[in-house]
Parts: sequence; C-alpha cells; structure tokens
Amino acid sequence: MKLLSFFAQELAIDLGTANTLIIQDGEIVVDEPSIVAIDRRTMETIAVGSKAMQMHEKTHEYIKTIRPLKDGVIADFQAAESMIEGLIRMAGTKRRFFTHMKMVICIPSGITEVEKRAVFDSADHVDSKETYLIHEPMAAALGIGLDVEEPIGNMIIDIGGGTTEIAVIALSGIVCDQSIRTAGDEFTADIMNYMKRQHNMLIGERTSEQIKIHVGAAQIELEQPPEDFAVNGRDLMTGIPKQIMINYKEIAHALDKSVSKIEDAILKALESTPPELASDIYKTGLYLTGGGALLRGLDKRIAQKTKLDVHIAEDPLRAVVRGTGIALQNTHKFTFLIDRKSV
Repeated sequence: MKLLSFFAQELAIDLGTANTLIIQDGEIVVDEPSIVAIDRRTMETIAVGSKAMQMHEKTHEYIKTIRPLKDGVIADFQAAESMIEGLIRMAGTKRRFFTHMKMVICIPSGITEVEKRAVFDSADHVDSKETYLIHEPMAAALGIGLDVEEPIGNMIIDIGGGTTEIAVIALSGIVCDQSIRTAGDEFTADIMNYMKRQHNMLIGERTSEQIKIHVGAAQIELEQPPEDFAVNGRDLMTGIPKQIMINYKEIAHALDKSVSKIEDAILKALESTPPELASDIYKTGLYLTGGGALLRGLDKRIAQKTKLDVHIAEDPLRAVVRGTGIALQNTHKFTFLIDRKSV
C-alpha cells in the first residue's frame, strides 16, 4: 500500500467545451483550449490545446482540428481520449506501472446516464483507477467559497462554453436546476451571423471569440464602455479581405436573443424553487460563474430582470475547477460525488 500511495496521482479536471483546466496538488497546472489536431492519414494526434487552437480554421487536407466536446458533453469519443491524455501529459503526470491515478471530473447537471458512462470510459482509457464526477453548479458553489452542506439555499448560474447551468443548492444537493445549451459558443455563433448579415463580412470562430472578449456586452448602456475593436475578415461582395470597426452596442444587439434565453431559464428555475429556499435566495442573491459571467453588463441586466442582487465570482473562469479541486481533497466526505457504482 505504501508503494501505491507513493506513486499516487490526484487530478481535478474541469472538462469544458471551450477550455479544459487541471488541478494537481492544489495548483492549476493546465489551462488549455479543448481542441486536438489530428493527421488525417495516420489518425495520430499532432497537437493538443493552444498549439491545436493555433491551427484551427487554418488547416489543409491532411490535418483536421476537432473540438471533442459539444454542449458540455463528449461528442467525439476518440478525440476526447487523445485530448485528455495529451493534457494529462502536460500536467507532468508520468505513466508508471504502479501509478494509482485518482480523478474528479466536472460534468453538466443535465447530462444523461450514457454521457456519464462516456466520461468514465474516457477516464478508464487514461488509466484512472478511481474516478468521480461532480456537477458543474456544485463545483462552482464550492469554488466561490459557499458552504454547500448548510441548510441555506444558494442559486448558482454557471455560463460556460457549451451550456448554462442554473441550480439551487442546499444540504449537499441540487434542489432544482435548469441546463440550457445556450452559452459561450452560442454567443460566438451569434456574432459570426451578425457580421455576415449586417456587414456582409465573413469571419471565423477565433475572430468572433476575440470580438466577444474585447467588445462583448449584454446591455446597450454601460458605465465603462470598451473602445471600438478592429475586425478583419472577408468581404462577401468582393471576396477581398477588409477591416471594419465594431462597437459594443452592435454586439449587445447581436447577443440579445441568447441572453434573453438565459434570463428565461433563470426565471424558470426561480419559479420551481421551494418557498423557504426562495426566501434564502432573496437574501443571498444570485452567483454568476463561468466565462459568460465576464460579459459586460450581464449582472446588471439579470438584476433588473429578477429584482435580485447578482454577484460575479472572483475569477469566474476558474471557479468550477477550484471547486473540483476541493471535491478531490474531500472525496470521502462529499456525498454528492458520483462514482461508477451509482451510474
């Protein structure tokens, strides 16, 4: 047993649609885009993470890039395995004969049993001997410092790349939740469509992502508006590359429908909340986590819609992986963790 514990590796993984983060020994050791580049001829993995992202939308016939996760779940099983293996290697985990690898992996709350098994199978293929799953809202709550075991209701809104998870948490469990597939990727697609429709300009995913980061907004009126952003793309009329300037008001207009869907899901979750927990939420407010929480003015827009206080988590992008790391240290204590036996 001593030999096994000496070679033990413990990893907390936030397997996200857009980014994957890994915690080892309490520190974030990997923060990379969830993408792999594959050689079409040999089907071997050429690059994982940032290197693969640099190739995305710039490949030729012999190389393809794959984002293995769609809407928060594994869509391409083989590519997901290659990606997880490559990212674990980045974390410095060496494959040894005696290694006992233990993992806690984060999953959306609306995931099916089949999708859970796919995550377990992927973990098995990278030699994990002990694997637990944790729902994203629960991990986010732990990550922002909430005591999830208390009989107090807290509402978490985690806006990731593929899904928006809205959950009311109390007594170590999710009392009611809404999981919708409107999140960061939908925002990116909205911006691409807007540029095509409004400016007759074709842009790629990466450019759309940059627009979202630099001038993304959920409201037309902002206290501290960002500067206009220069966008390069292809003119659909002439076929020639061109540049135009975009302001945040245009992007707020482009994202309006998707943000409204998130607002509707929040209201639906509040409607199904038991009255005593609703009373707690009135006092504690709503907590925003995930990359979508960084969208300018989103907190104020949700506050206006719900008439409740809205708090943006400190470092919202890493709240989920921090919570997954806390769960990893307390697998013996937390009853809400899912293991293979419960699937």
